[in-house]
Amino acid sequence: MEESALYRMIFKRKSFHLFRDTGEGGITAEEIREIERTYASLTPLCPDIKTALRVVPAEKTTCRRGQEYCILLYSEKKDDYLQNIGYLGEQLDLYLVSKNIGTLWFGIGRPEEEKVCGLEFVIMIAIAKIGDETKFRRDMFKSRRRTAEEIWTGTRMDPMAEIVRFAPSSCNTQPWRVVCGADGLEVYRCREAGRRGIMPAGKVSFYNQIDMGIFLCFLELCLEKNGVEYRRSLFTDDGGDVPRTLDAVYRFG
Repeated sequence: MEESALYRMIFKRKSFHLFRDTGEGGITAEEIREIERTYASLTPLCPDIKTALRVVPAEKTTCRRGQEYCILLYSEKKDDYLQNIGYLGEQLDLYLVSKNIGTLWFGIGRPEEEKVCGLEFVIMIAIAKIGDETKFRRDMFKSRRRTAEEIWTGTRMDPMAEIVRFAPSSCNTQPWRVVCGADGLEVYRCREAGRRGIMPAGKVSFYNQIDMGIFLCFLELCLEKNGVEYRRSLFTDDGGDVPRTLDAVYRFG
Protein backbone atom coordinates (compact mmCIF):
# COMPACT_ATOMS: atom_id res chain seq x y z
CA MET A 1 0.00 0.00 0.00
CA GLU A 2 1.39 3.41 -0.97
CA GLU A 3 2.54 5.81 1.75
CA SER A 4 0.04 8.45 0.59
CA ALA A 5 -2.83 6.02 1.17
CA LEU A 6 -1.54 5.17 4.66
CA TYR A 7 -1.25 8.90 5.40
CA ARG A 8 -4.93 9.43 4.61
CA MET A 9 -5.85 6.71 7.10
CA ILE A 10 -4.29 8.72 9.95
CA PHE A 11 -7.38 10.91 9.90
CA LYS A 12 -9.81 7.96 9.90
CA ARG A 13 -8.31 5.53 12.44
CA LYS A 14 -9.45 5.25 16.01
CA SER A 15 -8.78 2.82 18.81
CA PHE A 16 -11.82 0.56 19.32
CA HIS A 17 -11.59 -0.02 23.06
CA LEU A 18 -14.75 -2.12 22.72
CA PHE A 19 -16.09 -3.65 19.53
CA ARG A 20 -19.85 -3.11 19.78
CA ASP A 21 -22.54 -2.72 17.12
CA THR A 22 -19.94 -3.07 14.37
CA GLY A 23 -22.49 -4.15 11.76
CA GLU A 24 -23.09 -7.22 9.68
CA GLY A 25 -20.37 -9.42 8.23
CA GLY A 26 -16.96 -10.32 9.49
CA ILE A 27 -13.34 -10.70 8.47
CA THR A 28 -13.07 -13.31 5.73
CA ALA A 29 -10.42 -15.98 5.23
CA GLU A 30 -9.19 -14.08 2.17
CA GLU A 31 -8.84 -10.90 4.20
CA ILE A 32 -6.75 -12.78 6.74
CA ARG A 33 -4.49 -14.06 3.96
CA GLU A 34 -4.22 -10.51 2.64
CA ILE A 35 -3.24 -9.25 6.12
CA GLU A 36 -0.45 -11.83 6.18
CA ARG A 37 0.72 -10.86 2.67
CA THR A 38 0.62 -7.18 3.50
CA TYR A 39 2.67 -7.64 6.66
CA ALA A 40 5.34 -9.48 4.67
CA SER A 41 5.58 -6.48 2.32
CA LEU A 42 5.98 -3.78 4.99
CA THR A 43 9.20 -1.84 5.47
CA PRO A 44 10.78 -2.46 8.89
CA LEU A 45 12.54 0.18 10.93
CA CYS A 46 15.39 -2.27 11.59
CA PRO A 47 15.77 -4.69 8.64
CA ASP A 48 18.10 -7.04 10.53
CA ILE A 49 15.49 -7.94 13.16
CA LYS A 50 13.41 -11.05 12.46
CA THR A 51 9.69 -10.77 13.17
CA ALA A 52 6.60 -12.88 12.62
CA LEU A 53 2.84 -12.41 12.55
CA ARG A 54 -0.01 -14.75 13.45
CA VAL A 55 -3.74 -14.05 13.12
CA VAL A 56 -5.75 -16.08 15.64
CA PRO A 57 -9.39 -16.21 16.79
CA ALA A 58 -10.20 -13.98 19.76
CA GLU A 59 -10.68 -16.92 22.12
CA LYS A 60 -7.07 -17.98 21.67
CA THR A 61 -5.95 -14.91 23.62
CA THR A 62 -6.85 -13.26 26.93
CA CYS A 63 -8.20 -10.18 25.12
CA ARG A 64 -11.95 -9.79 25.65
CA ARG A 65 -12.99 -6.63 23.86
CA GLY A 66 -15.53 -8.09 21.46
CA GLN A 67 -13.01 -8.52 18.65
CA GLU A 68 -13.12 -11.28 16.01
CA TYR A 69 -9.40 -11.95 15.79
CA CYS A 70 -6.11 -10.86 17.27
CA ILE A 71 -2.97 -10.15 15.30
CA LEU A 72 0.00 -11.44 17.29
CA LEU A 73 3.38 -9.83 16.68
CA TYR A 74 6.58 -11.74 17.49
CA SER A 75 10.22 -10.68 17.32
CA GLU A 76 13.75 -11.67 18.15
CA LYS A 77 15.19 -9.51 20.89
CA LYS A 78 17.74 -7.05 19.58
CA ASP A 79 18.43 -3.36 20.10
CA ASP A 80 15.31 -1.36 19.22
CA TYR A 81 13.15 -4.44 18.57
CA LEU A 82 10.24 -2.79 20.37
CA GLN A 83 10.42 0.34 18.23
CA ASN A 84 10.63 -1.91 15.17
CA ILE A 85 7.44 -3.76 16.14
CA GLY A 86 5.63 -0.47 16.73
CA TYR A 87 6.77 0.85 13.35
CA LEU A 88 5.67 -2.29 11.48
CA GLY A 89 2.47 -2.70 13.46
CA GLU A 90 1.33 0.87 12.84
CA GLN A 91 1.77 0.49 9.08
CA LEU A 92 -0.43 -2.60 9.34
CA ASP A 93 -2.90 -0.74 11.58
CA LEU A 94 -3.39 1.97 8.94
CA TYR A 95 -3.71 -0.63 6.18
CA LEU A 96 -6.46 -2.38 8.17
CA VAL A 97 -8.34 0.90 8.58
CA SER A 98 -8.33 1.26 4.77
CA LYS A 99 -10.18 -2.08 4.64
CA ASN A 100 -12.75 -0.98 7.25
CA ILE A 101 -11.23 -3.25 9.88
CA GLY A 102 -11.22 -1.69 13.33
CA THR A 103 -8.15 -2.07 15.53
CA LEU A 104 -6.95 -1.86 19.11
CA TRP A 105 -3.33 -2.13 20.23
CA PHE A 106 -3.78 -4.36 23.31
CA GLY A 107 -0.72 -4.43 25.50
CA ILE A 108 -1.81 -6.57 28.42
CA GLY A 109 -3.20 -9.50 26.41
CA ARG A 110 -1.47 -12.85 26.26
CA PRO A 111 -1.63 -15.50 23.51
CA GLU A 112 -1.62 -19.28 23.80
CA GLU A 113 1.69 -19.38 21.92
CA GLU A 114 4.37 -17.30 23.62
CA LYS A 115 6.96 -18.29 21.01
CA VAL A 116 6.79 -18.82 17.24
CA CYS A 117 9.78 -19.99 15.21
CA GLY A 118 12.06 -19.07 18.10
CA LEU A 119 10.66 -15.51 18.21
CA GLU A 120 9.04 -14.11 21.35
CA PHE A 121 5.58 -12.62 21.59
CA VAL A 122 5.66 -8.83 21.94
CA ILE A 123 2.15 -7.39 21.58
CA MET A 124 -1.22 -7.97 19.92
CA ILE A 125 -3.67 -5.92 17.89
CA ALA A 126 -7.36 -6.80 18.33
CA ILE A 127 -9.39 -6.51 15.11
CA ALA A 128 -12.98 -6.70 13.86
CA LYS A 129 -14.78 -5.82 10.64
CA ILE A 130 -16.64 -2.51 10.90
CA GLY A 131 -19.77 -2.52 8.75
CA ASP A 132 -20.62 1.11 9.48
CA GLU A 133 -17.85 3.52 8.40
CA THR A 134 -19.24 6.23 10.69
CA LYS A 135 -17.81 4.21 13.58
CA PHE A 136 -14.35 5.39 12.54
CA ARG A 137 -12.97 8.80 13.42
CA ARG A 138 -14.81 11.65 11.73
CA ASP A 139 -12.90 14.55 13.27
CA MET A 140 -9.47 13.52 14.50
CA PHE A 141 -8.82 16.94 16.01
CA LYS A 142 -11.51 16.39 18.65
CA SER A 143 -9.42 13.60 20.16
CA ARG A 144 -7.70 14.23 23.48
CA ARG A 145 -3.99 14.74 22.85
CA ARG A 146 -1.16 16.94 24.03
CA THR A 147 -0.89 20.20 22.11
CA ALA A 148 1.72 20.62 19.41
CA GLU A 149 3.49 23.10 21.70
CA GLU A 150 3.87 20.40 24.35
CA ILE A 151 5.50 17.81 22.08
CA TRP A 152 7.29 19.97 19.49
CA THR A 153 9.93 22.65 20.12
CA GLY A 154 11.99 24.72 17.73
CA THR A 155 11.03 25.31 14.13
CA ARG A 156 7.35 24.52 13.56
CA MET A 157 6.62 22.33 10.54
CA ASP A 158 2.89 22.78 10.18
CA PRO A 159 0.70 20.93 9.55
CA MET A 160 3.05 18.09 10.51
CA ALA A 161 3.45 19.15 14.13
CA GLU A 162 -0.35 19.15 14.51
CA ILE A 163 -0.86 15.74 12.88
CA VAL A 164 1.88 13.56 14.42
CA ARG A 165 0.53 14.13 17.93
CA PHE A 166 -2.43 11.85 17.10
CA ALA A 167 -0.29 8.71 16.99
CA PRO A 168 -1.76 6.07 19.35
CA SER A 169 0.14 5.29 22.54
CA SER A 170 -0.21 3.12 25.65
CA CYS A 171 -2.75 4.64 28.03
CA ASN A 172 -2.45 7.83 25.94
CA THR A 173 0.94 8.55 27.53
CA GLN A 174 2.27 10.19 24.33
CA PRO A 175 5.94 9.78 25.34
CA TRP A 176 7.43 11.51 22.29
CA ARG A 177 9.11 14.90 22.07
CA VAL A 178 10.52 16.53 18.93
CA VAL A 179 13.21 19.19 18.74
CA CYS A 180 13.31 20.76 15.28
CA GLY A 181 16.08 22.87 13.81
CA ALA A 182 16.82 24.22 10.36
CA ASP A 183 18.57 21.04 9.22
CA GLY A 184 16.52 18.33 10.89
CA LEU A 185 14.68 16.77 13.82
CA GLU A 186 15.65 15.05 17.04
CA VAL A 187 13.06 12.63 18.47
CA TYR A 188 13.11 11.69 22.15
CA ARG A 189 11.26 9.20 24.36
CA CYS A 190 10.32 11.03 27.54
CA ARG A 191 9.22 9.62 30.88
CA GLU A 192 6.88 11.66 33.05
CA ALA A 193 6.59 10.61 36.68
CA GLY A 194 3.09 9.45 37.52
CA ARG A 195 1.84 9.31 33.93
CA ARG A 196 1.18 5.65 33.16
CA GLY A 197 -2.57 5.00 33.35
CA ILE A 198 -3.23 1.34 34.18
CA MET A 199 0.22 0.18 33.07
CA PRO A 200 2.33 -1.50 35.77
CA ALA A 201 5.23 0.80 36.64
CA GLY A 202 7.74 -1.80 35.45
CA LYS A 203 6.13 -1.99 32.00
CA VAL A 204 5.94 1.71 31.11
CA SER A 205 9.30 1.79 29.33
CA PHE A 206 8.50 -1.45 27.45
CA TYR A 207 5.25 -0.15 25.99
CA ASN A 208 6.53 3.38 25.45
CA GLN A 209 9.33 2.02 23.26
CA ILE A 210 6.66 0.40 21.08
CA ASP A 211 4.86 3.76 21.10
CA MET A 212 7.99 5.43 19.76
CA GLY A 213 8.01 3.11 16.76
CA ILE A 214 4.36 3.99 16.13
CA PHE A 215 5.24 7.68 16.33
CA LEU A 216 8.15 7.34 13.89
CA CYS A 217 5.76 5.72 11.42
CA PHE A 218 3.41 8.72 11.69
CA LEU A 219 6.31 11.16 11.48
CA GLU A 220 7.77 9.61 8.33
CA LEU A 221 4.39 9.45 6.61
CA CYS A 222 4.04 13.17 7.30
CA LEU A 223 7.54 13.95 6.06
CA GLU A 224 6.91 12.04 2.85
CA LYS A 225 3.48 13.64 2.37
CA ASN A 226 5.12 17.06 2.59
CA GLY A 227 7.93 16.14 0.20
CA VAL A 228 10.68 16.44 2.83
CA GLU A 229 13.74 14.37 1.98
CA TYR A 230 15.54 12.99 5.02
CA ARG A 231 18.23 10.68 6.31
CA ARG A 232 17.32 8.80 9.47
CA SER A 233 19.75 7.75 12.21
CA LEU A 234 18.53 5.49 14.99
CA PHE A 235 20.01 5.51 18.49
CA THR A 236 19.82 2.52 20.80
CA ASP A 237 17.19 2.94 23.48
CA ASP A 238 17.98 0.54 26.31
CA GLY A 239 14.66 1.23 28.02
CA GLY A 240 16.20 3.14 30.87
CA ASP A 241 13.82 4.83 33.28
CA VAL A 242 15.24 8.30 32.68
CA PRO A 243 13.53 11.59 31.84
CA ARG A 244 14.67 11.75 28.19
CA THR A 245 16.23 9.28 25.72
CA LEU A 246 17.26 10.13 22.15
CA ASP A 247 15.66 7.61 19.78
CA ALA A 248 16.16 9.07 16.29
CA VAL A 249 17.59 11.96 14.32
CA TYR A 250 16.33 13.05 10.90
CA ARG A 251 18.59 15.19 8.71
CA PHE A 252 16.94 17.03 5.85
CA GLY A 253 18.11 17.12 2.28
